Amino acid sequence: MPVWQWLLDAAGVLLVLAVLYGLGLIVRRRLLSRHGGTFELSYRVRHAHVGRGWLLGLGRYSGESLEWFRYFSLWPRPKRVLQRSEVTYTGRREPEGPEQISLYPEHVVISCRTPSGPVELAMSPASLMGFQSWLESGPPGTDWTRGPR
Repeated sequence: MPVWQWLLDAAGVLLVLAVLYGLGLIVRRRLLSRHGGTFELSYRVRHAHVGRGWLLGLGRYSGESLEWFRYFSLWPRPKRVLQRSEVTYTGRREPEGPEQISLYPEHVVISCRTPSGPVELAMSPASLMGFQSWLESGPPGTDWTRGPR
């Protein structure tokens, strides 16, 4: 078989794999959002360089936790899970420098405190309102006068 046929076959296989990957992302997104409560949520994984280390993703409320899924992954489980009782909202700011390119347009960056350290998330102002409401609506019997554990 000539070399050009091998190259054509290889290009065809790569095209089929790219289409399957795209379809897999679409199906996964549909499965994650079928019960509602999903929104665009970026998560900052590295804080070493100013404005860098952001990963785009989806957030989903699941009872007492907020699950974060990487956007371009086929893995069905959340990459990070934040428990409502362990998260304290500390503030918000506008994206600065390279963050403006890395994040979705019009998203704001929020800072939270968790037992494992500070966490930065980026979401739309409407999603931020929902996030704050979710944090404040703890289960009955929650003592709001007590500080975080």
